[in-house]
Amino acid sequence: MTGPAHDAHGSGSAPRRSADPGMETVFAELAADLAPVYRRRALRANGVLYLRGLLTPGIAGNCWSIAEAVGLDRPYRLHHLLERARWEEDTARDVVRAFLTRHIGADGGVLIFDETGQAKKGTKTAAVGRQYSGTMGRVENVIVAVYTTYATKRGHALIDRDLYVQADWFADPARMATAGFPKDHAFATKPALALAQTKRALAAGIRPKCATGDEVYGRSRELREFLEGVSIGYVFAVPVDHQFTTSGGGRMHPDQALHLVEPDGWNRRSCGAGAKGPRYYDWAWIATDHPRRWLLIRRSIADRRAIAYLYAYAPEGHPCPLTDLIKIAGMRWKVEDDFQDSKTTVSLDQTQVRRYPAWKRHVTMAMAALALLAVLAAIDKTSHPTPILPDDPDQDPPADCGAIALTVPEAQRLFHLLTTPIRDLPPPAMRARIARHLNWSDWRRQHQARARWHHYRTRLALDE
Repeated sequence: MTGPAHDAHGSGSAPRRSADPGMETVFAELAADLAPVYRRRALRANGVLYLRGLLTPGIAGNCWSIAEAVGLDRPYRLHHLLERARWEEDTARDVVRAFLTRHIGADGGVLIFDETGQAKKGTKTAAVGRQYSGTMGRVENVIVAVYTTYATKRGHALIDRDLYVQADWFADPARMATAGFPKDHAFATKPALALAQTKRALAAGIRPKCATGDEVYGRSRELREFLEGVSIGYVFAVPVDHQFTTSGGGRMHPDQALHLVEPDGWNRRSCGAGAKGPRYYDWAWIATDHPRRWLLIRRSIADRRAIAYLYAYAPEGHPCPLTDLIKIAGMRWKVEDDFQDSKTTVSLDQTQVRRYPAWKRHVTMAMAALALLAVLAAIDKTSHPTPILPDDPDQDPPADCGAIALTVPEAQRLFHLLTTPIRDLPPPAMRARIARHLNWSDWRRQHQARARWHHYRTRLALDE
């Protein structure tokens, strides 16, 4: 694969040599998957440039910054890619989903639903309006989009997106048309968008074991009933006013059910590994009038007043003890990781576009960049043993704690450093450059594994 400047200008200058063929091979695979989406050769080249630009560390997600990063003299080709060019962004979304699941697996994973917002000024941007943003924790003038993450043991990334459009927009067809919405675009709640994304994932051949999400999705009976109908388990957070029926026939809210838990009915379990140790909580579960549904209650160890409620379901024939339900609940943090990684590395929320098609195109390309980095991390994970962790608070640290798995930000850094084309660099110097960057990355990840070992040992001592 030739370098950015060669691709950008189509000149006859000498080809540039890439430093790491493995990463270039994965990038070339994704680029080849996306190629049929574009109608013309020049458009395909622009798509590759845009993707390369998003993979450049420290680049803002606007056409000016991306154009400068990939060696273009002007941003107009990238503006055209987002605004006026003819290509199928929804087909590109499907390609990204297929690329990711081909590498991390399509079976037995978890669908995770959540939304995130981006602050905007004015009233012209598609779907903008004053609404609550969980990202900011308050009501602001924002656009909000619903996303689905797919997570397996090998990795996770975003696989779908939909812009949430508030009802008042539909009262002004002229405003909708100016913002680029098609005439048949209909209002849909956030759970309805999540349901549509679930159906697309299933139609694409993904066979998830379960699903999870916060209260926005847990309160949707339609979403829960659909998942039950296709034998997908779920663990959704539910609000305190969620009504359910206990196995004894009592109709109540979760906070009322809290009083049904006996003092010895709490179970201390970890819902997943955190940066400084397992995330332990006290858990209780209460049977409902359905043999495959339960109410889970999660209580903080540090503050017993911090209570959360979750509604769970396991399909018939799928044994699901409390420990498994807790692990599913803990998977919800994966989508938060994807939001953080996609915003800080591939500019998911830094688009400056206003019209709906351009928003979909930018976000889809950001999802493609995130999927590439997630795949690189997944490939690295299979080639490195799991870091050693302590099992005793008095244990002495081993001489070698291993190395943490490749993270998305580190994958981006290495991709940029090791695939940046190099002109006229002698092979020995190029090999030395590669070795220096890889050795530095290995040392950093070994140091992080040792730091994690000590964090976990401290946590073990505190939990005694």
